[in-house]
Amino acid sequence: MSIFAKHAAYKVAYDSLKDHGVDPLNVRFDEILSPTEGIINGKRILLFGSHNYLGLTFDPDCVEKSVEATRRLGTGTTGSRVAFGNYDGHLQLEKALAEFYGRDHAMVFTTGYQANLGALSTLVGRGDHLMLDADSHASIYDGSRLGYAEVIRFRHNNPDDLYKRLRRLDGLPGDRLIVVEGIYSMLGDTAPLKEFVDVKRQTGAYLLVDEAHSMGVLGEKGRGLAEAVGVEADVDFIVGTFSKSLGSVGGFIVSSNPDFDVMRITCRPYMFTASLPPGVIASTLEALSKLQSETYLRADLMRNSVRFYEGLNAMGFQTGPQAGPIIAVAMPDRDIAVMFWKLLMEAGLYLNLAVPPATPTQTCLLRNSVSAAHTTAQIDAALAIFADVGRQLGFFAADRRRAGGVV
Repeated sequence: MSIFAKHAAYKVAYDSLKDHGVDPLNVRFDEILSPTEGIINGKRILLFGSHNYLGLTFDPDCVEKSVEATRRLGTGTTGSRVAFGNYDGHLQLEKALAEFYGRDHAMVFTTGYQANLGALSTLVGRGDHLMLDADSHASIYDGSRLGYAEVIRFRHNNPDDLYKRLRRLDGLPGDRLIVVEGIYSMLGDTAPLKEFVDVKRQTGAYLLVDEAHSMGVLGEKGRGLAEAVGVEADVDFIVGTFSKSLGSVGGFIVSSNPDFDVMRITCRPYMFTASLPPGVIASTLEALSKLQSETYLRADLMRNSVRFYEGLNAMGFQTGPQAGPIIAVAMPDRDIAVMFWKLLMEAGLYLNLAVPPATPTQTCLLRNSVSAAHTTAQIDAALAIFADVGRQLGFFAADRRRAGGVV
């Protein structure tokens, strides 16, 4: 028996996707032309499948800062900051992040995934209680497994359920840490953060908000959902990533807890991995500056998101609850989802196919990511492709009536 036999069910599911003649989980680009266009199999294609929310991956200033730092300091650090030491850029970026969020401390990680691994495995431990929204990102669940706290899930975006579960812990020792996200990555919905803050206050818990998909998107200054709803003072820890709005790679955690810096000698995902290379640090610093100074980027992103969201809904597609950088379209089943995705690709539109178990409520999704860099013409072209594929598959009510059947 193969060592991979334990994964047989996943292999069957993956093979069933490839039975359609495509491999949606292993798309290979010939070239990336811009934040909004690429080439796949020699064909120019619109990109609606990345998290390039502010379109900064090709920003000339960010690119130049990265190139200059790479030429001056090399391609990598070849070690962790604990073992090899800090480059000046690491310290500058942490200072800039702390100032941006109005916090006293910041730590930078090599990926956003590691930021959650590090935060959740270090902030709580044996005898503590970690309260996770049921729809939390995989990195949050994995961080909970790396630590030794008791993990308690509450129903997605349900403050009442969270309150009940916390009250059952009355009298027990240990800290309680609530973890929610600013924007959830599958459906693009936001957390009812004010209500969660009320629960935190009533129960004496700590609160961590993962603003990975909301940084640079929500709030007057782009700090995320906590800023947008006016509860930043009640959020103890904010985790985020550079791989969305800042167009690079890496992650961070910020806080004003006076004992925060002890994490630098207790957080294994920080201590035992190579630090970010100079080029990435430099481009991220520049992108963070642009996020703050070029506020029109957020306005462009939301204008594009609303246009795309309203266009899909006007055609009769079932989308998530609100317009934002992530707009998911629900599909009735796996086969139709895969065929729809394939036809979109053939027509010149790339987006993400998301299927169970990666999706909430076992729904198959076509997951779109909108960028500030998309032009109005590109948004309308993507909508036209959705409409054409929908007609081909008899997706609309008028088409079903003419065909005498139901999709």
